[in-house]
Amino acid sequence: MEESLSFLEKITLTFPETKVNIQSYSPLTLAYIGDSIYDLCIRTLVVEKGNRSPNTLHRDASRLVNAAAQSAMADAILSDLTDEEVTVFKRGRNAKSYTTAKNASVSDYRKATGLEALFGYLYLRDETDRLLFLLRIGLERIELYPFK
Repeated sequence: MEESLSFLEKITLTFPETKVNIQSYSPLTLAYIGDSIYDLCIRTLVVEKGNRSPNTLHRDASRLVNAAAQSAMADAILSDLTDEEVTVFKRGRNAKSYTTAKNASVSDYRKATGLEALFGYLYLRDETDRLLFLLRIGLERIELYPFK
């Protein structure tokens, strides 16, 4: 029986360029990929609710893919993070970004960036189970999952 590979492993095998040590990535690079992973997870959850119009899908996803919701989720899971994960989160939160969200406070935007950096870090370490666990408990604690 062939052992199943993770999505990240399949990408790495398909595109075998030199792999960089994740520890050397800037927190904003981790947040860049983490933003996409977070968005993909949320969009998947929204689509799994059933076939609906793109407008409805977008509206449902937008409730969770914004700085305020991500900031609330970061607060909700902070006590569950390992020391290493807290360090990654804080590096992302404290990174000097030259952009801000147009509809969010600076504090929410920074915490959201920290959460995205953490999710990017976990994804690049191929720790998908841990990432999904944190996402689930975060959504449950901010009372947005299961979707209402």
